[in-house]
Amino acid sequence: MICLKALSSPLHLPTLRRLNPSSSALRVAAMSSAAASPAIADPIEHIVLIKVRPEAAASGADAAMVSSLQALSTLVPGLAYIHAGPVLRLRSPAAEALGPTHLLHSRYATKQDLASYAVHPAHVAAVQGHVLPSALDATAVDWVNAAPLPSPVSPGAAVRLTLAKVKEGVEVGKLVEEVGTATKAAGEARGAKVSFGENFSPARAKGYQFGMVAVFNSVEELDAVEGDGKVEEAKAAVRPLLDEVMVLDFVVGPPA
Repeated sequence: MICLKALSSPLHLPTLRRLNPSSSALRVAAMSSAAASPAIADPIEHIVLIKVRPEAAASGADAAMVSSLQALSTLVPGLAYIHAGPVLRLRSPAAEALGPTHLLHSRYATKQDLASYAVHPAHVAAVQGHVLPSALDATAVDWVNAAPLPSPVSPGAAVRLTLAKVKEGVEVGKLVEEVGTATKAAGEARGAKVSFGENFSPARAKGYQFGMVAVFNSVEELDAVEGDGKVEEAKAAVRPLLDEVMVLDFVVGPPA
């Protein structure tokens, strides 16, 4: 397992900030569409980071937004897994600068399933009726899992999301290859399961070319991996390829 925490700026320690969502957001903190995501070997990962307007958080519109997204689990065919809720912690300067307060993480068996989800009337209605009115900003990335093993997500899981930009002249495929090698060398540190790959949807990605999620059984297990020797070696192996890294954590709650 490899967590690319703050690799782009070794001289500047990342800010650790625990977000303080509104009480209404906490009530829907991290609902998921099923008791656990299906163990799809090569899932299509879809991540959307949302910066909610302060007035939306104050009015409870953020909670309505989350509920509308969670409802898609029973409305959209081909949607294998969906989680929507607040961000737990921003773990890098780039994450602090972007400032997402909420996120959506969903999975699909094929790219066609993702494409069908994007244009499904229920999804369009949720975006137009809730996301757009509540959001100041949104960032989205998609990738096909290049890790050799699936990374199922269960209630209570803590997930670290990493988005990265490569240095000029470096091919993203090279980063994916090196992360695969480094992850294998690090092993499944503290039981983490990973999914990573090259972003194939650049339009809303703000230049991020690579995505990875590392799934832990709990926040305590995620925190325990900090300073792990094998993980530090893995990070050092890929650091020379990276220009900017954004890292944040979120928690998956009980089924919707």
